[in-house]
Amino acid sequence: MESLWINPLCEKLEIDGKGPFIKIDEERLMTIESKGIKISSDDGKTWSKPSFVCEGLSDKEPASKYLLLTEKGTIVLIYVNFLTYKFSWDEKTKEPMSDCKLELWSIRSQDHGKTWIDNQKILDGYTANFFGFFQTKEGRIVATVERLEKNPGRWVVFSVYSDDEGKTWEKSNIIDIGGHGHHDGATEPTAVQLNNGKLLMLIRTSLDYFWQAYSDDRKYWRTIKKSQIDASSSPGHLIKLQSGRLVLVWNRLNPEGRIFPKRQSGQASEVPASWHREELSISFSEDDGESWTKPIVLGRQIGGQISYPYVFERRKGEIWIIAGFAFKKNWEEPFSFKVKVNEEQLLQHSR
Repeated sequence: MESLWINPLCEKLEIDGKGPFIKIDEERLMTIESKGIKISSDDGKTWSKPSFVCEGLSDKEPASKYLLLTEKGTIVLIYVNFLTYKFSWDEKTKEPMSDCKLELWSIRSQDHGKTWIDNQKILDGYTANFFGFFQTKEGRIVATVERLEKNPGRWVVFSVYSDDEGKTWEKSNIIDIGGHGHHDGATEPTAVQLNNGKLLMLIRTSLDYFWQAYSDDRKYWRTIKKSQIDASSSPGHLIKLQSGRLVLVWNRLNPEGRIFPKRQSGQASEVPASWHREELSISFSEDDGESWTKPIVLGRQIGGQISYPYVFERRKGEIWIIAGFAFKKNWEEPFSFKVKVNEEQLLQHSR
């Protein structure tokens, strides 16, 4: 098996934990794990003892919980609740069964995490990983999420939003691109607010490309189309940097210089799809996602995977990238992939 290759432009990130993180102030970070919130004053090398928040959090499933510190100082946690988790799928009908369940919940704190209130279910049914949770410059809190639907069994995506600091939530319209299978349809969305005020969502599909959706009013998604970003059936993480640029980290459709064989459809999807996860790549946009720089491979593990990225800008231009899943062989022999890169340095190499 070929050893792990990490781009020399990456610096090893010496931290304990895999995120998510929020900045409490210039020095302190907060993270959340199943045992509660923790604080670090040394860039994540050491952490305080956890302070309990709620039941149902998972440390094994990446992109299942996020923290947000609002402009008014409220800490909002949104999470997939594993207390009642059950995945059940009927292979004869290729449909989710009636007891298939994984709910989306939220809880918030108005005293810097000392106490937590309004623990509530936002969505019932079966939800899963998601990669977008942010506050718009107008003050609306937005999470882009997914849900498993029936007849045919497939994923759809939409957003939930709050205009009162996470106390109550509403739901947008659904984005449905069809498909049939337990990993088909529109799934695992990531999103940002653009410099022009619109929202942009990038959506995992089995169709060789991310699909993209735009919201003009930060409530409804009315422009939906295939993007020009090739991607395997694997999620990406999109964030807006302090510079105003967008950065995307994801698994491309194929590795550099090779064609990755597609999986036969079966129960996963209606059509054969690439599940390439051997290389993790990064790209930037300086024009609100209209165009993207040449992708740069951050890391490679042939025969294994580096996937489900978490992206965090620790300081202006200092980007932390952590793989939620990193295995030397398929889903075996886990290892740690945690790196930091410099925005301007990468841009010079991508032009």
